[in-house]
Amino acid sequence: MIIMVLNNVPIGVRGDLTRWLVEVKSGVYIGQVSARVRDKLWERCMKSKRTGGVFQAWSTNNEQGFRMRMSGIIDRRIVDWEGVELIQETQITDGKKKEVKNRHLRADKNC
Repeated sequence: MIIMVLNNVPIGVRGDLTRWLVEVKSGVYIGQVSARVRDKLWERCMKSKRTGGVFQAWSTNNEQGFRMRMSGIIDRRIVDWEGVELIQETQITDGKKKEVKNRHLRADKNC
């Protein structure tokens, strides 16, 4: 299972995702694809997101049962806390959201 959430991305990217996934709400996609297709969809979104944000979660064989990654201008980031991925809200300074470039941050690096 895969879930993708797109914020403020070009319409062409959204159209590409509907070839592989079902759009359950504007910008929210779910489906069942291979790891190769999942990574290709991520690469396509990264190339075309411009000022938008992209979130992707997929099921895998770990303690949580899923993995996550995100990129772009969003107000949250993924923090690895002893092998468990958590979502941390980032601070908004001067009314601007910070851009998250590193998709897999470690908690010990941020403390």
